[in-house]
Amino acid sequence: MAEHPARRRISPSLVLGSLVITGMSTSYTLSSDGTRIAFTSVGDPKLPPILLIHGWAQQFMCWHPLMKRMRDRFHLVAMDLRGHGASDKPESEAAYTDTALWADDVTAVIKAAELEKPVLVGWSYGARVIAAYLATHGDADIAGIALAGGILAIGTERESWMAGTASPGLDRELYTDDVPRRLAATARFVEACTAQPLDRVSYAELVGANMLCPAHVRRALFRANVDLRPVYEKLGCPGLIIHGTRDDVVTPTTGQAAANAIKNGRYVPYEGVGHAPFLEAPDRFADDLSKFTTACQG
Repeated sequence: MAEHPARRRISPSLVLGSLVITGMSTSYTLSSDGTRIAFTSVGDPKLPPILLIHGWAQQFMCWHPLMKRMRDRFHLVAMDLRGHGASDKPESEAAYTDTALWADDVTAVIKAAELEKPVLVGWSYGARVIAAYLATHGDADIAGIALAGGILAIGTERESWMAGTASPGLDRELYTDDVPRRLAATARFVEACTAQPLDRVSYAELVGANMLCPAHVRRALFRANVDLRPVYEKLGCPGLIIHGTRDDVVTPTTGQAAANAIKNGRYVPYEGVGHAPFLEAPDRFADDLSKFTTACQG
């Protein structure tokens, strides 16, 4: 009998660069359109659940510092978005512009990982995915949301004040089919994601992860026209909005606006930090997320 795709395990531990997290495993599940979605788990499933949703052209490994710090207290699951990492990469543009499909991806992972009332955490484009879930399925089955450098709109709905000087929407080289040019642009983008330089291994891993996202996927991700604020205004559960004050990708004002749109939203600025607060201030981020999750699920 064929093994269910959500139960197929890759390895008991995962090694990326110099980082080893014992007990981590990667599994697959199928979304509503048959797209295979990869998700990686660590921590006792009996512990409070957190679903981590990465940003544009990234994959689950960006959450490694957070997973390492929180695995003893929480059940952490990090999904690879469709078109990214180890997940399938459909050719159709509609596979990335259909809000319901993003929502179904999240639902499929929640069910396959057996997450009961998880906190959803989204980095950058991950906010669009979380909003898609909320717009389609509501907030009855989650405990709260946390956004890190989260976007607030895409396509024609995005206003000029939302985009930082290093926004991927402003660099056409990030979308070219010419691999050397796309690689050079990707290296620039990853460098711009942090206010302080990452160590060489982490930087190389993030660039490599970005390059796993093909040009056709990158182009399709911003083709939809979506404003997330109407969804946030209907949110009944708490929201934690963490944003670096030196974010050059998504402006800090965008984070403030997201928090203002959420009835139970709280804005937490990280002074001197860029677009990836969980990489630049991992101890503080883990502490803030731990306290928020405990309050939501307590």
